[in-house]
Amino acid sequence: MRDFHMPGRSAVMAANGMCATSHPLASQTAIDILKQGGNAVDAAIAGAVLLGLCEPAMTGIGGDCFVMVKPAGTEDIICLNGSGRAPAALSGADLRASGLDKMPLFGRPEPVTIPGAMDAFCRLSEDYGRLGLDAVLAPTIHYAEEGVPVAPRAGFDWANHHDNLHGAARQFFTHGGKPPQVGHLFRHPMMAETLRRVAAEGRKGFYEGEVAEDMVSSLRAIGGVHTLEDFANTRSDYTTPISGTYKEIELVEHPPNGQGATAILLNNILAQFDLPSMDPFGLERAHIEAEATKLAYDARDRFLSDMDHMTRLAHMLDPKTGEKLAALIDPKRAMPSARPLTEAVHKETIYLTVIDKDRMAVSLIYSVFKDFGSGVASDKFGVLFQNRGAGFTLEEGHPNEANGGKRPMHTIIPAMLRKNGKLLMPFGVMGGQYQSTGHSRFTTNVVDYGMDPQAAIDAPRCFTEYGDMKVEKGYSDAVHQGLADLGHSVSVPPVGIGGAQAILIHENGVLEGASDPRKDGCAIGY
Repeated sequence: MRDFHMPGRSAVMAANGMCATSHPLASQTAIDILKQGGNAVDAAIAGAVLLGLCEPAMTGIGGDCFVMVKPAGTEDIICLNGSGRAPAALSGADLRASGLDKMPLFGRPEPVTIPGAMDAFCRLSEDYGRLGLDAVLAPTIHYAEEGVPVAPRAGFDWANHHDNLHGAARQFFTHGGKPPQVGHLFRHPMMAETLRRVAAEGRKGFYEGEVAEDMVSSLRAIGGVHTLEDFANTRSDYTTPISGTYKEIELVEHPPNGQGATAILLNNILAQFDLPSMDPFGLERAHIEAEATKLAYDARDRFLSDMDHMTRLAHMLDPKTGEKLAALIDPKRAMPSARPLTEAVHKETIYLTVIDKDRMAVSLIYSVFKDFGSGVASDKFGVLFQNRGAGFTLEEGHPNEANGGKRPMHTIIPAMLRKNGKLLMPFGVMGGQYQSTGHSRFTTNVVDYGMDPQAAIDAPRCFTEYGDMKVEKGYSDAVHQGLADLGHSVSVPPVGIGGAQAILIHENGVLEGASDPRKDGCAIGY
């Protein structure tokens, strides 16, 4: 239980339905959808699409998503991969020949993969939703026309990263070239028009016709190789989840091209240590977790890719791999960091989770990759494109090498915890590269230290990111110094590491929601 002598959020309890998102308007919208008779899929889509308006630096309809759904009346979990592919004509060899040694980030077409999220939302609505797209998109259409007040964290991101916006994107996502201030209204009428077409025509309203023509012509005008066929052929894929057991709890993850396997590997490494004997916010745990992270992420960067090109998934998930890697950790000395797969590190993502009265549960993560994605928007409809292709490598022969029709390695991952085969808690941790470590830390906070979801989210975090160990202010000066003495290069990040949402299902059916104070959001139930 939370220590009420210390500042922190209280858990949110409800008996019917619950939603936790990174923005209050999205949480409230999701609950409104549930009260209108929608189910968790309807509510999750409504909240997610609205977040693209409330937090455009983080996500939007030009991005990708991964979704996990536990339908009502079963404990089976279904995964939907809503990540888009590189345009068919993209060639790693051609990019190297042009002088590139890594994927560019902003203002260019090369890292723009085809947006996959909208296809996934349309497919989920048709296969599992109850209300239909017109109802679930209506709230965002309303707010896109009338405006949403800029929230504090969203305003911080806008102020710090609006320079990533280029061309038409500056017209749509700034006020005369300046970022909107906290409390000011942000409107995007052409987003409303785009969503009206999707509401009326389904996925064709986005991937075919005038909206698709606008996206393709805008990308080709700056040198892109994208075609109308690339957009029309975009399809999300249902997949089978992967999982690993940490003591009595099963961590269920989305399969690659997301990095969920890395979280399972990290848990398998940490299982070799007596974490419960360590201070949860002390030196020993922070050091062991940092070293385990280096090893797990090294495996990720060497093996993880589009599932169609990955050959070492079983090796990553094998508990014996975790045992062997754990033996490499020196409790008294930090090891060098592994070489990163790509310099394109990001923290720009939204995560939400919804559970309805019938106990359908959704765990959904949705992103444009870097701050404001590629910084490129379509000229007429203002669709802001992701730069998820920056997750490719240009290393020849690597399974994650950039090439046409491939999905890049993704950092974004939704998750669920199960106990004795029953869903215990959908959850997710935002924060780019941190997400696998965040999933592992959340799991160990709950399992090894008995924290409730809100306490597990509020708790201070640290993360070793390719040489630099970011340690939040919640750690003591003694821990900071101790880590430095062990050889870590310690820094204090200017903002919190990532964000998180979770909903715990109690044995009596009561729902307990938690939302990260590092973001603007909240959990709401009814």
